[in-house]
Amino acid sequence: MEQSNGSSFTGFFLLGFSDRPQLELILFVVLLIFYLFTLLGNTTIIALSYLDPHLHTPMYFFLSNLSFLDLCYTTSSVPQLLVHLRTEDKSISFGGCAVQLFVFLGLGCTECILLGVMALDRYAAICKPLQYTVIMHPRLCALMASASWFIGFGNSLAQTVLIFLLPLCGRNKIDHFICEIPALIKLVCVDTTVNESELFFLGVIILLIPVTLIIFSYGQIVRAILRIKSSAGQRKAFGTCGSHITVVSLFYGTAIYAYLQPSNNYSQNQGKFVSLFYAIVTPTVNPIIYTLRNKDVTGAIKKVLCRSQDSR
Repeated sequence: MEQSNGSSFTGFFLLGFSDRPQLELILFVVLLIFYLFTLLGNTTIIALSYLDPHLHTPMYFFLSNLSFLDLCYTTSSVPQLLVHLRTEDKSISFGGCAVQLFVFLGLGCTECILLGVMALDRYAAICKPLQYTVIMHPRLCALMASASWFIGFGNSLAQTVLIFLLPLCGRNKIDHFICEIPALIKLVCVDTTVNESELFFLGVIILLIPVTLIIFSYGQIVRAILRIKSSAGQRKAFGTCGSHITVVSLFYGTAIYAYLQPSNNYSQNQGKFVSLFYAIVTPTVNPIIYTLRNKDVTGAIKKVLCRSQDSR
């Protein structure tokens, strides 16, 4: 399959964790469990947001969007990884690699923007409580969610085209378990300084602008909470925002490490495990974080369970 020039290039080998064969079975079992919990947890959040009228609010509209996004995000990489962990054939076609990069990166970029939008929603809820329903009306919520998906996949399309326009010179062994930019750029056989600068610039826009928005929003939120005289009110406000801050820290920390560092400092082994973290661990723990720290969600779960028992 390895060819002498880019024109006869037909596909790639995803080496994944083949250099650690003793880990492959363990990883298969652990990732399968995590993937099943991801499906269960995020599907539960989406179903509750639809079934319980008390959750028909902007906060849960965005949360159900995030859960659907996490379902797609994990499914774009983990099933293929599970197959590769149990078979000798670790190949992926050229087109399949491009599609996987486009979808995986698009969903990741969308999540970055959506987390920033959710911070704005929390800002409006806590800092502008009397005008909250007017500010965050359904049409605006739908517009912001749609814009997050549009910008995320628009950025992904630009980055995917940029990386696949570069000559790979017959190199087709990707030292990763998915087609991801930091791993693909290692295959390029020409100077990539300009291309890396372009990719870095796009990464800064998608990662750091939402982070700045989140920091500003939570700066205003903290000021508003400290002005609340009731300690119970302060705890409720902090509890409402605590889940989102935890999710933001987990996702952005790993994404910034993977995408906003020079390629000569990028370790493939570390990169693979960091990618595992934001591809499978974060989407798995998101529903748990939101469920355990949110009385509305736990209350909705109890209501649904009681209804199912009563119907019997």
